[in-house]
Amino acid sequence: MSTGLDSHRVDKFIDAHSRLAHSLDSVAILKPMISRFFTNNRRAFSSLSEQEVLALAISSEEDDMRIYRAYAEGLRELYPASADVFMHMANEESEHRSMLIDLHKKRFGDSIPLIRREHVRGYYERKPDWLVRPLSLDKTRDMAEEMERQAERFYRAAAARASDADTRKLLGDLALIESKHGSLAVQLGDELLPEEVREGEDETERRQFLLTWVQPGLAGLMDGSISTLAPIFAAAFATGNTWNTFLVGLSASIGAGISMGFTEAASDDGELTGRGSPWKRGFASGIMTTLGGLGHALPYLIPNFVIATTIAMIIVVFELLLITWIQKRWMETPWSRAMLQVVVGGSLVLAAGILIGNA
Repeated sequence: MSTGLDSHRVDKFIDAHSRLAHSLDSVAILKPMISRFFTNNRRAFSSLSEQEVLALAISSEEDDMRIYRAYAEGLRELYPASADVFMHMANEESEHRSMLIDLHKKRFGDSIPLIRREHVRGYYERKPDWLVRPLSLDKTRDMAEEMERQAERFYRAAAARASDADTRKLLGDLALIESKHGSLAVQLGDELLPEEVREGEDETERRQFLLTWVQPGLAGLMDGSISTLAPIFAAAFATGNTWNTFLVGLSASIGAGISMGFTEAASDDGELTGRGSPWKRGFASGIMTTLGGLGHALPYLIPNFVIATTIAMIIVVFELLLITWIQKRWMETPWSRAMLQVVVGGSLVLAAGILIGNA
């Protein structure tokens, strides 16, 4: 009897021990995952040695050199003169890197510690906007100036911590150089970008913006605002029910937006026409089509039919005038022609919807 009881206790002990071991194994597996979320392995800048500060400066200059070269390549096709500006800036960063490496060799030897900006807590980061195509000319110039301001702050902070006279002098000189670089893009632009070249590049960027965003968006707004007039007002006058009218308008707007978006994206990949990314054009067209239809559908959320219809008609007038203004402002369409295309055409569609609804 006691032998059976002892055997049962042994089995329970072994089972408990196995479960404990399994739990400990699970904790061991989860520990690295948990520490990844709840611990910060980045070093504080104040904890870096002078050798590590120099290594960080070298890697930062290398990164910025590559970024400027990426900017140059991204701008080369449409803005060759501005691309030359960024190649000059990349060469400047290469010279800074060489100066820092020479100082490191003099003080610490040939072995440079591997430390990058992502290893240091609070260090400025670079958003990978150089991977986006096509690059925006103004945004790229602004980003370059911000990069130089960040580099200046880093060198001033590093120089303040340096105890070696040569290191302190070089870091201070680089801080001064970077402070002047804040306007380097402008300075080099004055040398490499004559006024007529700059105007030509600005016009190219404006044209690209029109082809990629404004033109598809305007087409979508016109389609959404005008093509949904007939079904919305036909449903309104046929049923006299505001909620049903809203549902018709909502479905017509969303359906038209999806259709216009996919049609625009699939119609042209932009390679030959230079109209830009098909997904950007499709997004602009689809969103503006939906918004154009929803503008005069939303008033039918108001239960009172007369009030809802009156507000919807006022919004229709506003939409047609807005489209006319956009055509005049961005597409340089004469007022008379824009009014004829939009207002007269929209009025005819609206009248058709009202007549069908009252039939």
